[in-house]
Amino acid sequence: MKESAPENYCVALQPICDGALRHVADELLYRAGVNARYAQVDDDMMVTARVCNAAFYETGIEKLVGRRKLFFNAPREWLLRPELLPPDASQVVVEVLESVTGEPAVIEALRRMRRLGYEVALDDFVLTPATRPLLEVASIVKVDMLKPLRLDDILLYRNRGIRLLAEKVEDMETFERCRALGFELFQGYFYARPEVQTSTARDRTGNRQAQLRILAELQREAADYHKLESLIIQDPQLAFMLLRYTNSAMFYRVSKAVTILQAISMLGLHRVRTVVLTLMMANNGPASRLLLPQVLTRAAMCERLAEKMGGVPPEVAFMAGMISMMDVILGLSLADILEALPLGQDVNDALLHRSQCLGQVLDMVEAFEQAQTAGLDPEMVARLNRTWMSSRVWATEILSAVGA
Repeated sequence: MKESAPENYCVALQPICDGALRHVADELLYRAGVNARYAQVDDDMMVTARVCNAAFYETGIEKLVGRRKLFFNAPREWLLRPELLPPDASQVVVEVLESVTGEPAVIEALRRMRRLGYEVALDDFVLTPATRPLLEVASIVKVDMLKPLRLDDILLYRNRGIRLLAEKVEDMETFERCRALGFELFQGYFYARPEVQTSTARDRTGNRQAQLRILAELQREAADYHKLESLIIQDPQLAFMLLRYTNSAMFYRVSKAVTILQAISMLGLHRVRTVVLTLMMANNGPASRLLLPQVLTRAAMCERLAEKMGGVPPEVAFMAGMISMMDVILGLSLADILEALPLGQDVNDALLHRSQCLGQVLDMVEAFEQAQTAGLDPEMVARLNRTWMSSRVWATEILSAVGA
């Protein structure tokens, strides 16, 4: 078996949402391409083995994605070897690659999976005489929206009771068109566009300045806890969720926090910053919530890399990672956000111009997110993969605790 070069090994998760933009599943991706949003790989068997080992065995599905479904790509050879199936059948969706046909051995293997509780999705499915038998065992068909839409086929899938997933949805117009055609699940980068964030946000106009005031107070080195409390209680939902997080099972405490001031004192300023920023983004609308796992994972990666590399305080790197995506979520330019926050010129320059050590950390994390690993040595890529995985587990834990 030909092994892919270690420099190209980048694990990722892509959100899958429903028609209400609720985050209901994730697809586990192995990206081997440089600068490729939809990367190609040469060895499907090696890809699946690496992805499954990292996600299902080393980490665990629930730690990685909580209670959501997890899609993963399975080549023909993998389908025919039931001992390779990942655990937690009720949480796993097996994606049959577009190169697989409906031969009897494959159909029998997929029927066995369905009996065991796995869902089966047909990836980039194109209906032909050779692939038609796959419809007998499929629960989901994924349709590539960058290719011409075959409406007769869409109707056929719906009449068979198969759920439709639109993939590579790049704008809100395509999302709305697919929803009108009966698609139930959606995958793509449309939700990250500023206009989508704006159109799905809740009461952002009235809350934007209040949010910035809270953020500004959180960034002060000597934050006034009483002032911070007075700002947070102006948003009852934010206050309630902060108290719920403080009293959650994540922390074993003899006494409970009953006031915002107590919550701030118990958590400490750094953790309060993380939680309040997370809750503010979660309350900003459904499209913002789809971005939250990426925001938190990026922030945690920045923090952990800063710990290893030195040259920048880890907590500063963490906050820079979070703020680096707030322009999309708040619908403001990054320059306007930074003007309202007392972060210091070095942090501002790193965020705007990627200068100094902090800028290098941000660049490295963002390059990894895009699978731009050319020029990095294998040890660094391996470290980035491990750091991404542990950061994502932490992000899932935080989001579960705050109920986002």
